[in-house]
Amino acid sequence: MNYRHHYHAGNFADVVKHVVLMQLFRALQLKPKGFLYLDTHAGRGAYDLQQAGIGASLAREPEWPDGIGRLWNRGDCPEPVAEYLALVRGFDHARGNLESSLRFYPGSPWIAARLSRAQDRLAFCEMHSAEAGGLRQEFRVVPGVAVHESDGYVALRGLLPPPERRALVLIDPPYEAQDEFAQATTALGEALRRFPSGVYALWYPLTQRARVDEFVAAIMHLAPPPTLLAELAVAGDNSDRKLKGCGLVIVNPPWQFEPNVRLALDFLAPILAQESGGSARTTWLVPEA
Repeated sequence: MNYRHHYHAGNFADVVKHVVLMQLFRALQLKPKGFLYLDTHAGRGAYDLQQAGIGASLAREPEWPDGIGRLWNRGDCPEPVAEYLALVRGFDHARGNLESSLRFYPGSPWIAARLSRAQDRLAFCEMHSAEAGGLRQEFRVVPGVAVHESDGYVALRGLLPPPERRALVLIDPPYEAQDEFAQATTALGEALRRFPSGVYALWYPLTQRARVDEFVAAIMHLAPPPTLLAELAVAGDNSDRKLKGCGLVIVNPPWQFEPNVRLALDFLAPILAQESGGSARTTWLVPEA
């Protein structure tokens, strides 16, 4: 695998993914009973944005200035976005950055760890050895966290159903493989067969609309329970940009989740837009009963 997330940390896709993830946590925590949080493609957990422009051989343009950088000094954010910014600020300060500009950005594992309660359990999977080693180092003294150097798709079979009988699963592959959409869909189907009441968030890139439509059709073929699509585009369908946006398919979204995410994405869409045609949508693929 060639993917290294530190090149992309804090970009618009991270903003969308992490705002949605935080709202899922908050909605599930309206009930006192604990749950398993499973991250299938966890990465190394934290990123130094000063390294974001360093490639294997050539300098790269960092992506975070057009992501969280556009939000960093705003004071007009709705609560779901303001809470996300507060968490990132707290993480950045805890890492020792006393400057006003952002340096340290939390990946989804640290966002989960900062939100989790004593009764919640965290399991992070990462199959790339170097990334898994960094992840293990990040959480070496954090209680309630298990780091698995393994294929997250395989881990779904081993870790579901959880003894808590409640779970939030983030499926967030890098989409480097040609058949990654198919792999992700198959993994979601297997997870639903093992644990149909779990909450699943499957992230996907918006490249070509036809491919996303095919992906959504495959999800629908699984005959899932209530399923919501939350999507943000930074450019229109006719743009030449390779990555035009991203979205998450949310299976079994918890109560009070959709209105908060719709509020956040509607606010973020014009701020994160990089060309004309930027937009946001939340759509029920399978409505709630």
